[in-house]
Amino acid sequence: MVSEVKTVAGRGVPLIGDDIDTDRIIPARYLKAITFDGLGEGAFIDDRTALKGEHPFDQPQYQGASILIVNRNFGCGSSREHAPQALAKWGIKALVGESFAEIFFGNCVAMGIPCVTADSATVKKLQELVTAHPQAAVTINLETLQVQIGDYTTSVSINEGTRTTFTAGTWDACGQLVANADQVRATAAKLPYVAWGNLGVV
Repeated sequence: MVSEVKTVAGRGVPLIGDDIDTDRIIPARYLKAITFDGLGEGAFIDDRTALKGEHPFDQPQYQGASILIVNRNFGCGSSREHAPQALAKWGIKALVGESFAEIFFGNCVAMGIPCVTADSATVKKLQELVTAHPQAAVTINLETLQVQIGDYTTSVSINEGTRTTFTAGTWDACGQLVANADQVRATAAKLPYVAWGNLGVV
């Protein structure tokens, strides 16, 4: 299935700090947007403004990076879906961290963005490697549960149910409906309260 996510590869970007909440990822004023388009420009905007170009998302060596390496309790705070959407629009396709807030994690899964975990020493090592070698390839393998940066390989974790959701492609709810459209129609035809023709579905 097209939606299978077994490996994610790209360059890494380190973001050091615990308890980085969703309001820092994307401030509340951006929630007025009708679509998620353009949210990438607002990712960490207040932190970036305060740091005057020194935030990793502004540093030239990390432009085009797609794997975000974070610390403990990333994505805590309000449950806004805009936070992972902003990261995705910036270019993030996967995260490695010590831990993730539960709702943020769930929103990432629903978007096909794996969030794998490792202990603090391992995460620090990964952040240091990416800082020292920003052009190095980073690969997250969900089948072997390993992350590789250059010659360094380490184990990571994700609960088995979620891992299988990615590797089987079943994280993609819309894709599942489209792939099983015939079965959806057959089931709907048996339901006395569904006037299928009136729904405009072909």
